[in-house]
Parts: sequence; C-alpha cells; structure tokens
Amino acid sequence: MDIGKEKKPILICGLPGIGNIGRLAVDYIIDKFEMKKVCDIYSTHLPAQVFVSPESIVSLPKNTLYFKELSKTKSILIFTGDFQGTTIEGQYELSETILNLASEMGVTEVYTLGGYGIGKIVENPRIIGAVTDAKMKKKLSSKGVIFSENEPGGGIIGSAGIILGMAGEFYHMDAACLMGETPGFFTDPKGSIELIKALSKIVKFNIKLEDLEERAKSIEQITEKMHGEAQGKEQKEDLGYFV
Repeated sequence: MDIGKEKKPILICGLPGIGNIGRLAVDYIIDKFEMKKVCDIYSTHLPAQVFVSPESIVSLPKNTLYFKELSKTKSILIFTGDFQGTTIEGQYELSETILNLASEMGVTEVYTLGGYGIGKIVENPRIIGAVTDAKMKKKLSSKGVIFSENEPGGGIIGSAGIILGMAGEFYHMDAACLMGETPGFFTDPKGSIELIKALSKIVKFNIKLEDLEERAKSIEQITEKMHGEAQGKEQKEDLGYFV
C-alpha cells in the first residue's frame, strides 16, 4: 500500500492489556473507519498456539497495522493484535518492528493506549497521560488529559510503555501514552469510550460512539445484577445465622 510520507500519518497503538480498553478502542475505530490492512506481523515472541475458527480453520497469532486517510492532509495508522510479546526480548523486538515501519511511513507522532487499573468501578473514568517531552504535555493538557504526580505508580508496563519510550529515545518522535481508568478485572467499554473521546480531540476526528455506549450499558447492567445478587446472598447467610 502506498502511504505518502508527506501526510505524516499519526500512529496509534492498542494491544491487549489491563481492562483490554486499548485494544477495544482501536478495534472500534478500525471498524467504524473501515480501515485498510497494511500488513500482518508474525513473531516467535507471540504465544506458541493457533486459533481455531468455528469452521475448524486455524490461524497463527499476529499483530496487524491498519491505515486510514482522514482528509487530504491527515491520516492515521493503527497497530493492534492478538497478544503482546510474551518475553522482554519480544516486547522490544515487536516495538522496534512497528516503529521502524512507522518511521519509513513518515510518522512523527505516536499515541499508545492502555488501561490504568484502580480495582473499582468508576462512573467517569479519567484519562491519565505520560509523554516524551513538555511540549506534548502542554498539548494534551489542553485536551483534558490529566497529568497527576505519582500516577501511574510504578511506571507503564508492556508495549504501551516500551513503544512510548523507544519512540522518544531512539526515533525522536513526539509520543504519549493515554491510560483510561478501569477496574481492570473485565473488558471495559466505558474506559475505551473515554480513550476514543480523548483521541478524537487530540487527533481531531469525528466518530459515533453509540454502539460502544450500548455495550457499556449492557456490561454495567450485568455488574449491577451480580453485585445485587451477591448482597442478597450475604444478607440471606446473615439471617440464616440467627434462625
């Protein structure tokens, strides 16, 4: 696929992780924008297995790069996939592979997406940011991204952090990681919605979120039901103790 360097596409990376919100966010964007596949990336650092379809057809795990021209002057690349690298070497190798490709395509701006696990459900998830320089911090702060001292504590683990670090240190790209608050123990559309909203302000694109919002409502109803059932069970057990 011919991707003109002069358009300097913006790279957005979302792989499976905490709450799966980065992966869910980019999958939604890929689907709604009907993005075109640029290439698949296979690696010995992905799990040693194959997927089996309902028709019993197998496929290897892979990462994939997609492209979409948003206007005559703006385009995006999205990097996603089935898994992150399973080893430290794999994390660095896959990050280097995608950044080499991005550099060849003229990318100068990178956003990695991830979840910020807080262990509880929040009504309005915040988007926490980490950047490669003060210029990016100023730009993202004006779009509602929060920069809070000691958040995230312990740094950013996995591809979201490694791609961010390598993009700034070795490729001299403007880069940021956007982390959505999430309980962290289930796939969280609510966190993904907030990530997409933040991205749409930063990259400046329009996307309808109704389908993802419906999914978020369904999961919220399920969690509320489970919470109610658990409380009912506890009350019944307490009553049983006094009978």
